[in-house]
Amino acid sequence: MMDIDNFESLMMKVLLTALVLFMGFIVYDLAKKSKAGKFGTMVLFGALCLGVLGFVLKGVLMKTIGG
Repeated sequence: MMDIDNFESLMMKVLLTALVLFMGFIVYDLAKKSKAGKFGTMVLFGALCLGVLGFVLKGVLMKTIGG
C-alpha cells in the first residue's frame, strides 16, 4: 500500500507534467489561430519553456541548498 507522502509526490509530478503539456497545447493553438508564423511560435514556446525552466531550477536549488 502506498503512503500519503509517496502518493502526493507521484501526483505532483504527474499533474504538473499534464499541466505543462496542456499549456503547450494552448500556446500552439494560440500561435495557430493568431497566424504567428514560425518566429512568433518560437517566441511563444520560448516564454513557456523559460517559465517551466525557472520552476525546475527553483526545485533543484531548494534540494541542493537544503531548504
